[in-house]
Amino acid sequence: MRVDVGGTRSWRVLALLVAGAFFMENLDGTIVVTATDKMASTFHVAPADLNVTIAAYLLTLAVFIPVSGWIADRFGARRVFAIAIGVFTVASALCALSTSLPELTATRVLQGIGGAMMVPVGRLVVLRATQKRDLIAAVAYLTWPGLAAPIIAPAIGGLLTTYASWRWIFIVNLPLGVVALLFAVRLVPNLRADERRRLDWWGFALSGLGLAGFVGGIEAVTDGATAALAIATLAVGGVLMTLAVRHFRRSARPLIELGVLSVPTFRVTNLGGSCFRMAIGAAPFLLPLMYQEAFGWNAFHAGLIVIPVFVGNIAIKPLTTPILHRYRFRSVLVVSALAVAATLALCAAFGSMPLPLVVVVLLFSGIFRSIGFSAYNTIVYADVPDHEMANANTLTSTIQQLTMGLGVAAGALALSAGRPIARAFGASGLGKDPFAVAFLLIAVLPVLAVAESLTLEHHAGAALTTPRAKGASA
Repeated sequence: MRVDVGGTRSWRVLALLVAGAFFMENLDGTIVVTATDKMASTFHVAPADLNVTIAAYLLTLAVFIPVSGWIADRFGARRVFAIAIGVFTVASALCALSTSLPELTATRVLQGIGGAMMVPVGRLVVLRATQKRDLIAAVAYLTWPGLAAPIIAPAIGGLLTTYASWRWIFIVNLPLGVVALLFAVRLVPNLRADERRRLDWWGFALSGLGLAGFVGGIEAVTDGATAALAIATLAVGGVLMTLAVRHFRRSARPLIELGVLSVPTFRVTNLGGSCFRMAIGAAPFLLPLMYQEAFGWNAFHAGLIVIPVFVGNIAIKPLTTPILHRYRFRSVLVVSALAVAATLALCAAFGSMPLPLVVVVLLFSGIFRSIGFSAYNTIVYADVPDHEMANANTLTSTIQQLTMGLGVAAGALALSAGRPIARAFGASGLGKDPFAVAFLLIAVLPVLAVAESLTLEHHAGAALTTPRAKGASA
C-alpha cells in the first residue's frame, strides 16, 4: 500500500519528524551508561546495579517491536505513532522523577514500549509514503539518528551529569516529545490495512520471549555474569526463536512473514548489515572507556573523543545520495566496510598516536560509517514489493534492535578476550593493551560484511538509481 502525502516537501518533512523520534529513542538507549555512577549514588546502590535499567529498556524494545506492524495496521499509523510519542515523553518525565531503582526500571520499561511503537511505525509510514525513486533520499533522513545518537550520547551524558544532574538526561526529551507529538497529529497519514487480521498470539509469545532471552543473554555477557547463566539464557532464547521461525513458516497468517527473506538484497543486507552495525556499535562503547580507564580522562572529556566521528557522519551526509547514485551499491558497501575495518584497526594505535592524527582517523571513520549505513538502510528495501513493506520493516527493525545490543556485547567480549590475548603476545594485559586487541578483533566484523556484499549482483539496487531517481537529493 502506497500513499501520496502531498509531494516531495511533505515526505521530507515526514521523514524529518520520524528521524527526530528515532534520535530520541536511540539517544535514550545509550546515554544512561554515562550517568550510572551519579544515579547509583542517588539510589544508594552499586553502579553495576544500574545495568538492570539498560537491560529492561532493550528487552522491552525487543519484545514489542515485532508486533508494531500489526498494531499500526489495526489501529492506524497516526494514532499509534502519536500515542507512542506521548507514552515515551511521559515515561521520560517519570524517569526524571524516579526516587528508587525499581521506580526507574519500571519507567524505563514504559519508555521501551513507547520506543518500540514509535520508531518502526514511523519508518513504515515514510516507506509507504515514498516512491522508489525517492527512497535513497528518504532513508538518508532516517539514517543519521542511528549514527549520531550513540556517538554524541557520551558527550551529552557526561556534560549533563558532570555539570547539572543525571535527571536532565531524561528531561531533555520533554520539549522534543511535545513538538514531535504536535507535528505527528498534523503530518502523519492515518494508514491502516484494508483487511483486519487477528493477532498471531503464538508468534508474538514465541518471538517476544525468544528475543527477550536472546537480548537478556547478551546483557548477561556484557554485565560479566557467570558463563553458565549467560549461556543458559542465550540457549533458551535461541530455542524459542527457532520455534518462532518454525511457527512463522507454517502459520497461514503469521505475525511476521518470512517470505520477504527470499528477496536477495533484503536477505544479504540484513545479514551483512548486522556485522557492519555491530562493528560501528562497538566503537562508541570502547573509545570513551579506553580514554577513561587506560588514559585517565574524566567522563566528559572521554565522551568528547567520539565527536570527530559525529562530525564525519554529518559532513558526508549531503554527498551520500550522490555517491549512491554515482557508484553501484555493491561497490559502495564493499569500500565503506573495508574503510571502517581499517579505521577500527587504527584505533589500536591510539595512545601512541598524536591527538590530531587520532581526530583525522575518527573523522574518516565517521565518513565511511555514514556512507555504509546509508547504503545498507536503502538497498534493504530496494526490491521489496509494496505489499511486503510492513513485514520487511518489522523484520528489519527487530534485527537492527538485536544488533544494537550485540554491538556493545561484542565490544565487551572483545575487551575481555583482549587481556589474555595481549599477555599471550608478551604484553602486560593492562592499560591500553586489552583495548588495542579489542579494536583489532572488532575490525574483523566489517570484513565479514564484505563477504556478504560480494554475493550481491553487480546491478543490485538499480531500481533506486534510475535516471528518474537522480533528481532526488538528501
